[in-house]
Amino acid sequence: ISPNLISILLGWDGLGLVSYCLVIYYQNVKSYNAGMLTALSNRIGDVALLISIAWMLNYGSWNYIYYLDFMKGDYYMEIIGILVVLAALTKSAQIPFSSWLPAAMAAPTPVSSLVHSSTLVTAGVYLLIRFNFVLGSGLMMFLLVISSMTMFMAGLGANYEFDLKKIIALSTLSQLGLMMSILSLGGYMLAFFHLLTHALFKALLFMCAGCMIHNLGNHQDIRYMGGMVNQMPLTCCFFNICNLALCGLPFLSGFYSKDLILEVLSMDYLNFFIYFIFFFSTGLTVCYSVRLSYYTLFGDFNFSCFHNMSDSGSIMLRGMFGLILLVVVGGSMLMWVIFPTPYFICLPDMMKMMVLVVIVLGIFFGYEFSKLMLNYDLKAMNFMTSSLFLASMWNLPYLSTFGVNYFPVKMGGVYYKEFDHGWSEFFGSQNIYFNIKSGSWVFQELFNNNLKVYLSLLVIWIIMLFIFI
Repeated sequence: ISPNLISILLGWDGLGLVSYCLVIYYQNVKSYNAGMLTALSNRIGDVALLISIAWMLNYGSWNYIYYLDFMKGDYYMEIIGILVVLAALTKSAQIPFSSWLPAAMAAPTPVSSLVHSSTLVTAGVYLLIRFNFVLGSGLMMFLLVISSMTMFMAGLGANYEFDLKKIIALSTLSQLGLMMSILSLGGYMLAFFHLLTHALFKALLFMCAGCMIHNLGNHQDIRYMGGMVNQMPLTCCFFNICNLALCGLPFLSGFYSKDLILEVLSMDYLNFFIYFIFFFSTGLTVCYSVRLSYYTLFGDFNFSCFHNMSDSGSIMLRGMFGLILLVVVGGSMLMWVIFPTPYFICLPDMMKMMVLVVIVLGIFFGYEFSKLMLNYDLKAMNFMTSSLFLASMWNLPYLSTFGVNYFPVKMGGVYYKEFDHGWSEFFGSQNIYFNIKSGSWVFQELFNNNLKVYLSLLVIWIIMLFIFI
C-alpha cells in the first residue's frame, strides 16, 4: 500500500529473498537449483524496478501516486509503465518467466500455502493494480495476449502433470493469467476481487495437499494415491470443496469472481480469439480439478494401502476448518464489500448459461481424460510426445533456463580445457593484485616526506592552470 517506489522495492526484494530462503530449505541439489532459478528470474523484475526508480527522478520525487493521473500519456511515464509491467511479469510468472513457479514447489508445503498462493505470486498483479492509470492501450493489449496465453498453457500443462504440488502450482499460474487478463481489459477491481477469493481456497488446497503428502510418506505422485476419502474424510472433504471453488461452482467463493469476470468479458467487444481462450481455459480448470479429485479421492487403492493414514491433528484441522468457512461464505461477503453497487449485466440466455455449460463439459472431459490416462495405458502411450510437450509447459524451461545457461557453460568448459589451465587466473586477478601492490610501494617510497617532490608537483600544477585557464 506504499505510495513510494523505494519502499515498494524493499517489500518486493524482501519477498524474493524470503522465497529463495524457503525454496532451498531441504538443502539438496534439486532445492538449490530451484532456489537459484527463482532468485535469478525475480532479479529481472527487480532490475526493472530499480531502473523505474532512477527514471522517476525526472519528476523530482519517488511518490508516484501524485503523478499517475496528472502525467498520464507522458513519454517518461510510459517507459515507467513498461518497466513496471516487466517487473510484474517476472514476479507473477507469466510467459516467458513461467518456469520458476513449478520449480519453487521444492519448498515445504506450508510455505507454498502462504507464499506461492497469496503473497509472492500475486505481488505482480497488485503492483499493476496500483499502476493501472499509466498503462497505455498498446501495453494493455500486449499484457492481454501474454496473460491469456499463460492461462491457456498452464491449464493444458496441469492436465498432463502427475506431481500433486505442481498441479496446484500450475492452477495458480492459470488463475494469475486470469487476473492479469481481466486487469488488461480495464477491470482492475475485478482482478483484485479474484485475487482475494483465490487466496482463500488456494491456501487451503495447499494445506490439504501437505496433509496428503505427509500421510503418504512424502510421495507427491498422484498415481500413488487413490481412495483416500476413506482414510482422511475431513481433509478430502476440504480438498474437494476447494477444487469445486477453483472450478467456479455456484455459490462458493471462486464462483462470485470467476462468473463475474466471464460475464463482464461477454459484455465487452472483443475478438473471438480472446473470448475462446477465456472460456476454454475455464473448461481446462474444471478438467484438471476433476482429474485431480478422481486420482486422489475416488480412484482405486494404489500405494496408499501400505501406510496407516488418518486426518491431521486438531491444530491443523482447526485452521483448515476456519479457512473452509471463508471458502464457502467469503466470496459473498467480499462481493458486498468490494462492489456495494452491483454490476449491471445484460446478456442473452445462451451467453448467461455459457459458464455453466463450460463447467459441465469440463467435468465430463476431465472424467474421460482420467479414465484414458489411468485405465487404458496403451492408448495413453500413443500421445507420449504431446504429453511431454504440454507437461513441460511448451518447453519453456529449456528456453528460459536450460537454453540460456547451456551455451555459456559449455563455452566456459571448452575455454578452460583448451586455453586456460590456470593462466587466466595468473594474468587476471592475481597479476592485477601484484601490480597494484608493487605500484603502491613505488609511490609510497617516492612521496615519503620528500619536500622537493611536493614543490615540483605544485609548480607543475600551477603551470597547467595558467596554460588551460
